[in-house]
Amino acid sequence: MEKLRQVAAGWDTPPYPPSVLTLEPPLWTLGLLKVLIAPDKFKGTLSAREAAHAIAEGWRRGRATDELELLPITDGGDGFGESMADLLGAGPRTLRTLNAARKPCLARWWWEPLTRTAIIESARVIGLAMLPAGRFHPCALDTFGLGKLLQHVTRAGARRCLLGIGGSATNDGGFGLARALGWEFLERSGRGIEQWTELVNLARISAPQKQTWPKGLVVAVDVQNPLLGPRGATRIYGPQKGLRPRELPRAERCLRQLSNVMEHQFGLRLSSIPGAGAAGGLGFGLMAFCGAGLEPGFDLFASKAQLVRRLRRADLVLTGEGRIDRSTFMGKGVGRLAKLCSESRIPCLGLAGFASRGSDCRGRLSRVYGLTEVTSLSKAMGEPAIWLKELAAKAARNCQTL
Repeated sequence: MEKLRQVAAGWDTPPYPPSVLTLEPPLWTLGLLKVLIAPDKFKGTLSAREAAHAIAEGWRRGRATDELELLPITDGGDGFGESMADLLGAGPRTLRTLNAARKPCLARWWWEPLTRTAIIESARVIGLAMLPAGRFHPCALDTFGLGKLLQHVTRAGARRCLLGIGGSATNDGGFGLARALGWEFLERSGRGIEQWTELVNLARISAPQKQTWPKGLVVAVDVQNPLLGPRGATRIYGPQKGLRPRELPRAERCLRQLSNVMEHQFGLRLSSIPGAGAAGGLGFGLMAFCGAGLEPGFDLFASKAQLVRRLRRADLVLTGEGRIDRSTFMGKGVGRLAKLCSESRIPCLGLAGFASRGSDCRGRLSRVYGLTEVTSLSKAMGEPAIWLKELAAKAARNCQTL
């Protein structure tokens, strides 16, 4: 088994041929494997939980006797709530609130009564995927509805709140959320500011008299960008949300003025903290207005899931997401998991909707399979679960005993 781990992870290259290092059938001579199935979401098609079940069903077609453990993973983006709720035994609840366009929506959150912990996934409130494509401009979107949900879980008795903020449609620096919680933003004349795009005129911030958000607020971020600058929220993620090139300078000035006033008035220098730029600056806003602590989403998940202990029991790990490419290894959950497997000398296969050339990133993934190996891209998008099962079955058959 140790030799198997060394070869598959690329630790013991000579004298093994290259085909063995990609987990071709000659490597696999064991009758029973303990397999950890730990995918992230296939964005826009399958949740992490749905992907895990599809992979498990397909794998059983090829290797029916293997021992399977399912562990949907998250890095703080879409799917955070469901994955963390599974780990903590939290039950779902719903609340009528407002989406990023201030339109009524029904948002799901989760509640664990023993520790009085609320779990919130901001993408279920202010997520980009919740809005019709191209209908709303990001200048008209904000985080107000998420603030209302934070107030609600506080009234429900939450002592602690885990909040994943990836996948947002907004670029308001947490301005809308803060207004929902009672913060006021004022121009020099004393006139209140009601839209984040007017923050260039911000002169003073007034704090609420009463705290209406959870005291123990832990924020899971899926990126490490600062608030401002060439790697900040506006420049990197604004265009993805619909900001046009000519609109970027004003949007940047708005967030810079918000940061400057917060520093001058309250002594808080937060804009350069990794993750402050997550979710259009929502990471910054949650630190500034709620005293929240930021934590990489995958690290939070790995801790709650006791991931290292689970990996020690596994002979093989199956992971995956909608697209596996070099960006997968720039802090995303699948890349982080693959790195842990490589360090622990555990073979790790990646299953993807689309896999680019070189997507194994120098052997961190023992082999990568893409859905286009078993079907066309259009069919894969139309029936992703069916074809993911087929892909998993193919991967399992490649591991059959000869």
